[in-house]
Amino acid sequence: MADVKTLNNTPGFSTLSDKEIFDFEHKHGAHHYGRLAVVVRRAEGVWLHTQDGNKYLDCLAAYSAANQGHCHPAIVRALVNALQGQYASVISNVVYTDSLALFLKKLSTLVPQMAPNLGANGNKVLPKNGGVESVETAIKTVRAWGHINKGIVDGKQEIIVFNNNFHGRTLLACSVSSIEKYKRGFGPMVPGFVFVDYGDIEAVKAAVNKNSCGILVEPMQGEGGMYQPPEGFLQGLREVADENDLMLIFDEIQVGLARTGKMFCFEHENVIPDGVVLGKALSGGLVPLSCFVTNNKIMDAVYQPGRDGSTFGGYPLACVAGNAALDVLIDEDLASRSAQMGAILHKKIDDIAARSKHVKEVRGRGLFIGIEVTKGDAMSFCSELLKLGLLANDSHGHTIRISPPLILSEENVDYIAERLEKVLVD
Repeated sequence: MADVKTLNNTPGFSTLSDKEIFDFEHKHGAHHYGRLAVVVRRAEGVWLHTQDGNKYLDCLAAYSAANQGHCHPAIVRALVNALQGQYASVISNVVYTDSLALFLKKLSTLVPQMAPNLGANGNKVLPKNGGVESVETAIKTVRAWGHINKGIVDGKQEIIVFNNNFHGRTLLACSVSSIEKYKRGFGPMVPGFVFVDYGDIEAVKAAVNKNSCGILVEPMQGEGGMYQPPEGFLQGLREVADENDLMLIFDEIQVGLARTGKMFCFEHENVIPDGVVLGKALSGGLVPLSCFVTNNKIMDAVYQPGRDGSTFGGYPLACVAGNAALDVLIDEDLASRSAQMGAILHKKIDDIAARSKHVKEVRGRGLFIGIEVTKGDAMSFCSELLKLGLLANDSHGHTIRISPPLILSEENVDYIAERLEKVLVD
């Protein structure tokens, strides 16, 4: 193809102009995203580069997919070696691969023992591609376990979920959502979900009935507005689950894998779930990879050959990326780095907020920080930040999301703070 670049010293994949790319997308693509008028040609570390030589500090990190930084050399090297070594191709799941076996062992032992009330007999991992697939796997598991363990009539199982959650946009994930625009026109929705307010433990208790089999929750809400739960809420969920024999599932796709200053967000409150959903940074942002992790006893009771499957779920290239990505998180101690840099950045943002008439509240943990604005027009501030070389996005319309790659330096922190001050302090 004449428009595809072949020279290593040119940024990006093609020689197409930005205007041509805009035109191609508008003519040939579904308009399901409201994109900013920027064409990113190269991503490295915390920076995004354009054709005209401009660069932007990425304060989205693809919603935590790039926790390790864009194109981390160790992960890239592992992928290149796999492609050149001819052990990256998708292979039928009727045979074994060493990349999958190693990945399963590494992740299952990194995650604390799930459902410890069932015994310290280890965890098992079921890999998929995008995170929403593993959310659906978790829901299937909870329903099946409720049927097997509690004797709930199949088809009557109910799972407690929370308003303003975000678990993805497949039909099942939309059914779990309380956001009308995610569901309108796509009905009928999948039944079996009871909605309560995030943080309201009394509402959770009231929602429990004989058909309740589980609770699905984000330990911190991302798309819902960057909210932390009230202190003791997660512990309260654990107690409700234990008292009523429910499976407690944490969706840590955005907040897990070192994002909030600990390897797993639930570690902040020392609450262990019965299962956890992971994705995004699980492969360093380079290959789709997600997983559902639960106790051996639950996984073996629910899944036998033929009960589940995925052509690309756990395929060699993804597992090569996953092994390398987990090594980077551990070897570079990115959880501690997130905690350290997050504390510095949070303090600077608090100082800006104290002098700004536009800031209602600052909240978050580690490098998962939300700045709620008084008029609910967060995107207008994000547009101004973009002009200053900072890519950010809104959360639930009213909050500026600040979640850069975890390799952030103090110099990068200053860069972010300086630009936030320019748009938030008149």
